[in-house]
Amino acid sequence: MQKYILSVIVQNNAGVLARVSSLFGRRGYNIDSLTVSATTDPKISRMSIIVQGDEPILEQIIKQLLKLEEVMRVDHLEEADSCCSELVFVKLHAESGSVRDDIRQLCSLYDAHIVETSENAMIVELSDVPSRIDAFLDVVSNFEVIEMSRSGVTAIQK
Repeated sequence: MQKYILSVIVQNNAGVLARVSSLFGRRGYNIDSLTVSATTDPKISRMSIIVQGDEPILEQIIKQLLKLEEVMRVDHLEEADSCCSELVFVKLHAESGSVRDDIRQLCSLYDAHIVETSENAMIVELSDVPSRIDAFLDVVSNFEVIEMSRSGVTAIQK
């Protein structure tokens, strides 16, 4: 299954988020990530939605979204042809000095930042494209992950 980024321009009406998310639920499609933000026009919002599937599922999702009255436009964004970013915080168990050094080295490789340290843990922050966040999380899983929080993607076409 492939991940797809959709940029959905909607009217900024009460309940539009519920209608969009229920559309996915009714058809059995899972939303991996969903962010909603204002645009320069207060009457319009932008949704960035990450979904998994194949090409026919993507086409079906786009067709169903366009049937909603409040949806004005749906664009499938390629990561390489858009500006997209996601934020992740990962709290890692890190009591020993060698583990802390390994985490610092990993942060240096990925341009991640250590935002908090305590006696037995470190919180790491990374803001990047989704594929790089996924790669970072794969590598960081070699450590003891206490908890993780991922923001969701915000994207715009170049």
